[in-house]
Amino acid sequence: MSEKSDMRRIYIFDTTLRDGEQSPGCTMNLKDKLLLAEHLEELRVDIIEGGFAIASKGDFESVKAISGVVRNASVASLCRALEKDIDCAWEAVRGAAYPRIHTFIATSPIHMEYKLKMQPNEVFARAVKMVEYARNLCGDVEFSLEDCSRSERDFIYRMIEGVINAGASTVNIPDTVGYAVPEQFAALIADIRANVPNIDKARIAVHCHNDLGLAVANSLAAVKAGADQVECTVNGIGERAGNTAMEEIVMALETRIDFYQARTNIDTTKIYPASRCVVNVTGSRIQANKAIVGENAFAHESGIHQHGMLSNPLTYEIMTPESIGLPANKMVLGKHSGKHAFESRLKELGFNLDTERIGELFGKFKDLADRKKFVNDADIEALAYDLQTKVVEGVKLNRFNAIASNVITPVSTVRLMVNGRPSEEVAVGDGPISASFAAVNSILGIDAQLESFDLVAVTGGRDAQSEATVRVREGDRAYHGRGVSTDVIEASILAYIQAVNVLLAEK
Repeated sequence: MSEKSDMRRIYIFDTTLRDGEQSPGCTMNLKDKLLLAEHLEELRVDIIEGGFAIASKGDFESVKAISGVVRNASVASLCRALEKDIDCAWEAVRGAAYPRIHTFIATSPIHMEYKLKMQPNEVFARAVKMVEYARNLCGDVEFSLEDCSRSERDFIYRMIEGVINAGASTVNIPDTVGYAVPEQFAALIADIRANVPNIDKARIAVHCHNDLGLAVANSLAAVKAGADQVECTVNGIGERAGNTAMEEIVMALETRIDFYQARTNIDTTKIYPASRCVVNVTGSRIQANKAIVGENAFAHESGIHQHGMLSNPLTYEIMTPESIGLPANKMVLGKHSGKHAFESRLKELGFNLDTERIGELFGKFKDLADRKKFVNDADIEALAYDLQTKVVEGVKLNRFNAIASNVITPVSTVRLMVNGRPSEEVAVGDGPISASFAAVNSILGIDAQLESFDLVAVTGGRDAQSEATVRVREGDRAYHGRGVSTDVIEASILAYIQAVNVLLAEK
């Protein structure tokens, strides 16, 4: 038996689809979520939190759909410590190969007094009763003490002992508002292990937020102190300043296994494709110097660094790009490249498409190659994600003609194919893009409002593809769209139409 297999196992609980999606602008449609769930399963995460089933009909259907396709990981749904929430969560996950109910209640004095308006004894009784209720439905129940890092020690011990006796097999210690610091958080975990008599009957989990930039540090400190499960998100997305970044936790444990003496079951070579998937389906970009998955994470510009790297990569790299799945061979494809080379590159980038989709994508690649001299990885990713996450398109762009200058009012004529029939409108706006969006709204008779808009070059050079991401809102629902083209206006219209297609599909 290898030395690594003898080490303590740390379970990875990924909540990108629940807590991550709560990050402003990171709303995903069902196809996005199913695609990401596929990546998470390839990563070999232990538990996938599919959503908050009772939050909306869409959340319920997403959790249920994810439960139906994930076969190797547990699928959890978050729910408040209420019977109706627990019933809804169970209905959503009961079809999973390994279902889990994840219920919670706040335990800090400030939350109990001002949010729950309950006394500690009432909170304790509710928690125990609801864990018992959940355990009668599902064999795997996790209980979270919301705002635990600001809760009183004796009450924490009492709550944990009570819910374990009631049937909780995992107890989660969240730093809900990112208040903890590593030394204090490690001491909390150690104190729980020392003062809860039945703690050996449950797994200790931690869930840290990044308000002070300490989520990963707190989680690692907790692992060192005896936590068995880390709750995290890909790229660290989440509410406010985000969550513990999955890739940072995993690679810290992997790289410093000598110190932590703990291992995960994660296939680290799938980290980069999963990170890119999150970027593409949410439109939430990561900074260039982001640890592990940032554009510059393995870049070396300093002359001293470059000299060392040429002599021995270990001089300035503590892990290899290949270890996280970053393609080492930056092969550039062009219009003369064959389908076999293209398909091989897709697989290296983490795409598993069927023959029909590969054929469709190869056609798009050839069209792009006619407009660009070289097509690189970022170009291929942009094309592939557009195809892989595309919703059923009742609306398609047929053509557009936008006119703008600094001396006339911008105007755009847009023709759409709506369920196979052409429809055309002319509209004005502050610029050619806003005029085009107004024309789309006019054709479809909708009142969608543009909430955010982002436009970047996928690659460098004058012939770069433009990637537009938009978030549009109608009523209380927001929809995300993404479009790619060598023309910035076309990319913008395609992104808007993709968001609108999701809107119309929901209707």
